[in-house]
Formats: sequence, C-alpha cells, structure tokens
Amino acid sequence: MIGSEKTIRMSDQPIFEKKNILVTGGAGFIGSHLCERLLKDSRVICIDNFVTSTESNIDMLLKNSDFEFIRHDINLPFDLETFPELSRFKIKFQGIQEIYHLSTPTSPKRFDQYRMQTLYSNSLAMKHVLDIAVKYRSKVLFTSSSVVYGPRPVDLHLFEEQETGTADTQSPRSCYDEGKRFAEAACTTYANVHDLDIKIARVFRTYGPRMPLFDGHMIPDFILNALDGKTLEIFGDETFRTSLCYVDDCVDGLIKNMHAPKGIGPMNIGSDQDIPIVDVAQRILEMTGSKSSISFQPPLLFMTQLGLPNIAKAKDKLGWLPLVTIDEGLKKAIDYTIAHKSLLAFRPKE
Repeated sequence: MIGSEKTIRMSDQPIFEKKNILVTGGAGFIGSHLCERLLKDSRVICIDNFVTSTESNIDMLLKNSDFEFIRHDINLPFDLETFPELSRFKIKFQGIQEIYHLSTPTSPKRFDQYRMQTLYSNSLAMKHVLDIAVKYRSKVLFTSSSVVYGPRPVDLHLFEEQETGTADTQSPRSCYDEGKRFAEAACTTYANVHDLDIKIARVFRTYGPRMPLFDGHMIPDFILNALDGKTLEIFGDETFRTSLCYVDDCVDGLIKNMHAPKGIGPMNIGSDQDIPIVDVAQRILEMTGSKSSISFQPPLLFMTQLGLPNIAKAKDKLGWLPLVTIDEGLKKAIDYTIAHKSLLAFRPKE
C-alpha cells in the first residue's frame, strides 16, 4: 500500500457527525468491551476472525446501526473501501479517524496451536494496520503488553515505561514476547517516518466478564467451577502472584491514552497491586459460597508470573488509575457468569 497508493489527507474531506473507528480483535475479551464503550459517540468497525474470540461477545452490538462486524484475518491484506457492508460509513470520503489494534491470539492452553498467527499478528497485521493509518492519517493505539519488560524482576520493582526490558528471541514464547517488542518498533518507525499520532499502551493482566472459558485464564474458570462445585485449578504453585485490572478500567485507560497528546510515549495500563492467585481463588469460593477445593497444576507457558506496572505516568498524563477493587470486579464477573451460566457451561473439546 505504501508508495503504490495515494495517501488520503482526510483533513481536506468532509467530516460527518461521528468518528469512524476501526477496532481489530474487536470480538475479543477487551476488544468487545472497547467497542461497546466507543459506540456511545462514534461509529465502530470491528474486525475479527474468532481465533480466540467469540461472536457472543458482540451479539448485543450487532443491531446498532453505528456498528459493523467484518470477519477477516488481518494477517492478510484488506481494503476497507471494498466491503459493501461499510458503505454507510462513507470511508472513501471520511476515512478512519482512529484505529485500536488489539488483534492477537491470547490462549494459554492453545498457545502452541496459534504460534504462527501470533507471530503474524505482531508483524504482518501490524503493518496492515499502520498502512491504513498512513492512507487515512488515522490516529492509532496499539495494545502492547507487560511482556516487553521481560520476566518478573527479582527485586520486585514496578516497571517504568523508560525501562528497555529483555526478551529471549529463542524462547517458545518469543512469537508473543519479542513479537510485541517488534510491533512497538514498527509503531515508532511509522510515527517518525510518516508523522503519525501512534500510541502504545502496555496492558498488564486484565480480567472481567467475557473472558474465554476453559482456556487457562483461571479466573473465569475459577468462577464457573466454584458455581458447579468443581475443583479450582491454579496453573502454578502457592507462590503464583499477579496484578489484576478490571476490564472497564483497562478500556477507560486505552481511550484516555488514545486522546492524549501526540508523542506521549508508551503508557502502562494495569494495576500495581500484587495479589497471590490462591487468594483470588479463595475470595471466589467465599463470594459464591462454594465448598470446592483448590488444586495446583503444572504451569502453562503463556500463563506465567509477570512484573507489575508503575502507573505514575498514567496518573499524571492521563488522569487515569484503576478504580474497581478486586472484590467489586470479582462480584461483577460472578454476576455475569451466573446470568449467562446456561450458555457458558458448555465445555468445548480441547
């Protein structure tokens, strides 16, 4: 696309009453909550291929005339102007004002199965998104990850954005860990070369309704198993600790980051509270009145202990910090699971 297709300077084109926003991975856990929030004052194009997401996450959005879902693998090139279902968005005239790039497989139990898709989402898909941004002069927010900082530090210090981090390029996880670092480099290069407004949000562990079940994410499985009287499985030992940010807080941080001044640099979005995962399991048992037991299982490659963020920059530059307490967030997740239990209880074949 770059060099062979004329860049559209959308400032010279008519702007309609609402922004056009593209969300890749919009049917995923965080993506679906983001789409729902953005629809309050924008028109949203959601692209997903359901590799680790599900249509049920966006069912409630499909009737909204300001929302359109496109099933497509963005690891393959695409031209938004060729989709007839997007004609009402008048992309040829209005373009795309904002792009949120969330698309990447996030399946702890099926990580090996999706290694190539993960590699491509952080390289080919990132390029396709950035080429669209060049064409329409779009603002971009890329959801990077805490993994760019490397493993949990021995001294347990909070990661600050200026830390360079480390990653093992030969690791089985490198398609994700080093992939995110490459994607950040791509964002920075495009921003500098094409004078684009590109934000990088380093998202730490997030939880809440619509998380995939039976996939190794633990918290949604804790809740469903507690309700069903089944054993709660922790993929690690009693020392497994993590930080947990409720999904609504995460989405709020992403949107505020998108609207921040150009050139603000990478931004940590997550909780700085360190919590033993066994304590989370115990809280769920207490909140559901369950008599289930807790067991410890071998660790999963994609579900490891990670460091915690220093969120001073987000507080200062965005006026953001996580507001939902762990008990409030777990209650919302439990209430959601109870309300949708008949649909959620189906266990797919692994």
